[in-house]
Amino acid sequence: MSYAIIGFGSIGRALAKAFDRNSIDVAVATTRDPASFAADAAAIGPEVIPKTLAEAVKADVIFLAVRFGAHPDVAKALPTWRGKTIVDVTNAYGVDPEDLGDQPSSQFVAQAFPGAKLVKGFNHLIAAKLAQDPALLGGRRVVFLASDDEDAATEIGALAEKLGFAPIKLGGLSEGGLLVQGRGNSWGRLIFQDLVKLDG
Repeated sequence: MSYAIIGFGSIGRALAKAFDRNSIDVAVATTRDPASFAADAAAIGPEVIPKTLAEAVKADVIFLAVRFGAHPDVAKALPTWRGKTIVDVTNAYGVDPEDLGDQPSSQFVAQAFPGAKLVKGFNHLIAAKLAQDPALLGGRRVVFLASDDEDAATEIGALAEKLGFAPIKLGGLSEGGLLVQGRGNSWGRLIFQDLVKLDG
């Protein structure tokens, strides 16, 4: 499997640290020339590889870590996203629910990526927490996952395990997705919940 993170702000960098910490190669990209953030990628570690957007979207699993309003621009990078798994790390806080067609934000995002399997995840922690080693207090920091594709949720759950997290699947986007999304002036009930699953 190959991995990419689209967006290299605080959340994108936090995710990149998790990959590097576990010696897993990951491409990072923005709409900018990769030379403009190559030094920041190198500062995280050798597993973090700056690429153009066109190169990065060739990955099998793509973390969408851009601001919510930028996801349509990323979606234009490919005519079809069949065979790809998109991990939606965005939060639509401040976006009027009517602008989302009164549906969960991740279902709205999924419409922009035809053919992709979409998993909502890794978005409920602030960047500073997400960047930390998830092994703590004798357990592992939890990440919540929601998807309408059970196989995709299982796939990303296995990746979360490799990255050191404890994945908890919440069901489909219209149920679990609502618990971990921001839209309008409200946050889902599990946003910013810093839970640790104790091992043993």
